[in-house]
Amino acid sequence: MTRPLPTEKALLKGPDGTIEALIDAPSEVRGIALVAHPHPLFGGANTNKVAHTLARAFRDLGFATLRPNFRGVGASEGAHDHGGAETEDMLAVLAWAQSRWGSLPIGLGGFSFGAFVQTRVAARLSPGVTPPDRIVLVGTAAGEVTGARSYSTENVPKGTLLIHGELDETVALANVLDWARPQELPVVVVPGADHFFHGKLHVIREIISRNWQAL
Repeated sequence: MTRPLPTEKALLKGPDGTIEALIDAPSEVRGIALVAHPHPLFGGANTNKVAHTLARAFRDLGFATLRPNFRGVGASEGAHDHGGAETEDMLAVLAWAQSRWGSLPIGLGGFSFGAFVQTRVAARLSPGVTPPDRIVLVGTAAGEVTGARSYSTENVPKGTLLIHGELDETVALANVLDWARPQELPVVVVPGADHFFHGKLHVIREIISRNWQAL
């Protein structure tokens, strides 16, 4: 593991205005990762503990990891768009990162609504010349969830790492199993974990480190 650099704050240009982002990078960057936070209308931000955990896990694997705030959060401009414009913003952040670090392996991480957005980002990237190399989705928003919300979550590439809490009260485990089943994707279930993985964040990092080696 390379020595990490201090977290950097950046204001990037997006399709409809400023995108605020946090950047966690190792001293030797060997990949680029995007991490997406939970629903912005329910308190989600790039400082969310699960998003922070994913960012540090990717950084420790050699990725320069960017955590943008979705539209309307912090200094990010624009209005919430249920995942559509958010997908375009994530792609704009990736383009900025590639202009800084070059064409490197791409990682995607997302939590809850952020995981839903990352399935859309992956669908956009997969047919191109730089498909995502590693994807980890935690508490993925799929199907009917609390708050009268419904998600038509995109299929994801084989090898995507899915992590879900046994006691998730926001997105039922059954929802994610129903989504993963036709894709033949395994789901790693964390016993006793709720949606926000209170007291279980270390388990997320352990699962990632067991499944993936550093670049």
